[in-house]
Amino acid sequence: MPEDYILNEHNKEEFPPAHTAEHLLNQLMQRMFGCERSRNAHIERKKSKISYIVDRKPDRKDERDIEQAMNELIEQDMPVTFEYVTRAELEGIIMDAAPDSPDSRLSLERLPDDASETIRLVRIGDYDVCPCIGKHVRSTSQIGRFELLGTNWDEINKSFRIRFKVV
Repeated sequence: MPEDYILNEHNKEEFPPAHTAEHLLNQLMQRMFGCERSRNAHIERKKSKISYIVDRKPDRKDERDIEQAMNELIEQDMPVTFEYVTRAELEGIIMDAAPDSPDSRLSLERLPDDASETIRLVRIGDYDVCPCIGKHVRSTSQIGRFELLGTNWDEINKSFRIRFKVV
């Protein structure tokens, strides 16, 4: 399928390094805290913000671990690839996935109601997979360095916001 084939309208112009880092961070947070991928992200060239619902307030060590793990993932130079599947094929991928694989975390629930029958999956090595129509780098080493700029904790909503940039 041609790379410029439009599956759905897309209203964003991502900065590919930061957007790809968002994918890595989503998977890292799922693995570290058992949370869902973020539903609240503002990804930009100069500074990005992304929030997660977690069961406890991450401490300073957790913050250092997040930054260190992100940079280790980036340095692995994992390929970023695309795969086009139908909704039925996606359901099969999810059902056949090993419990600890990134494929097991795929879901049709978060697709927009008007999503096309053909879905583009973005894979980052064997680390992450997610339906996405945005722009990405070709390999994680093109992201640059991940810098955690700060965090905020909302105790009432159990929301952990991370501010970061890629350099």
